[in-house]
Amino acid sequence: MKQKLSIVKIGGNVINKSKELDKFLHDFATLDSLKILVHGGGRKATEVADAMGLEAKMIGGRRITDLANLDIVTMVYAGLLNKNIVAKLQSMECNSLGLSGADANVIRAHKRIVKEIDYGFAGDIDAVNTSAISLLLDGGITPVFSAITHDKKGQLLNTNADTIAAELAKGLSDQYEVELIYCFEKNGVLRDVNDDNSVIEEINSSVYDTLKKKGIINEGMLPKLENCFDSLQNGVHRVILGPPELVKNRRKKFTTLSI
Repeated sequence: MKQKLSIVKIGGNVINKSKELDKFLHDFATLDSLKILVHGGGRKATEVADAMGLEAKMIGGRRITDLANLDIVTMVYAGLLNKNIVAKLQSMECNSLGLSGADANVIRAHKRIVKEIDYGFAGDIDAVNTSAISLLLDGGITPVFSAITHDKKGQLLNTNADTIAAELAKGLSDQYEVELIYCFEKNGVLRDVNDDNSVIEEINSSVYDTLKKKGIINEGMLPKLENCFDSLQNGVHRVILGPPELVKNRRKKFTTLSI
């Protein structure tokens, strides 16, 4: 029987609120299963860029990562946020290790090919080094991944944290029974973005197609759900989405996805 592995992605809105982050990290630290944490931090990166007089360039909600902004996101994601999270987890007796994709060559990517929009130094993932990650997990260490990868040619790349979580889940599903958990400020996938109680509790592939065609799901949620269904189709045992509390408390409403 495979060991259970929980891969949890936490969004930037929670990371920016210290009390909420501390509560989430406490719940995460006390999970009984093997676990991996993946975090973003776009809002903090934008704050730091503004403070340094650099414009954070966005198109359609996606960051345009030129060289100056690559320096900012690397400092914020792989440095400031990642190490603060690791330090907090250590205080909670969760022995963790902060990683970018370059560390131990764990996530290799390539610079996104320019089509209609040039996203700059944005990375699309090519490979996950599951053997290196398994060594950490089996050694009792909890990996904490920032949203930075590399191309193995010396170039760091800014990579979507949702995608990193999904690719880790897919890559490790051969060795572990993987549950992928996306935590963010909403209670799950909503029928009405303005009504936090309008949670769609179960979504399968056909329901998802219908909701998408009717325009019920908020556009910002679509890339996350595409990652989720891709994970389920590639060996991931379970995918759930909802507030940070669901890491430990499954009594509240949240969204469960199935093929």
